[in-house]
Amino acid sequence: MIREVSGDIMLTDCHFVAHSIAPLDHYDTGLALSLRERYPDMVKSFRQYCHTHHPKTGEIWAWQSSDGKTIINLLSQEPAPERAAGRPGKASISHVDHALKNLAKYIESHAVEKLAMPKIATGVGGLEWNEVKYSIDKFLGHLPCTIFVYARFVKGEKAKEG
Repeated sequence: MIREVSGDIMLTDCHFVAHSIAPLDHYDTGLALSLRERYPDMVKSFRQYCHTHHPKTGEIWAWQSSDGKTIINLLSQEPAPERAAGRPGKASISHVDHALKNLAKYIESHAVEKLAMPKIATGVGGLEWNEVKYSIDKFLGHLPCTIFVYARFVKGEKAKEG
């Protein structure tokens, strides 16, 4: 089941949070920045992971925090071009689809019951929400997992996930 909610995803009760980034992302805007501020060890681990595994777009990388949250990083954006001061490139629906397929496998293999995610790949990624929403429904809608899509950000407000 996929439910759109309004609120601050950083206040979610879900133990699993997915979001969209690029390989070698700097975590310096939007939700990525909030995650970086709360979980600086995640960013350090991601950098090490990127340097040793050289991930490609469409892959996912999951990291578990000491407070029990698992952050699932969907690599749906192109890496930053050399001369773009580290800003990630744009997302593509093809990369989103591959990442969502990998997320579906992760959800099934880890028996995830609830997951929170923003409107992935629509901010810095530059995609249209209707196109991304269709992919989320297509690849995740059949799963026995409740997915809360934070469709509208409201700082400091806890979403109704009940």
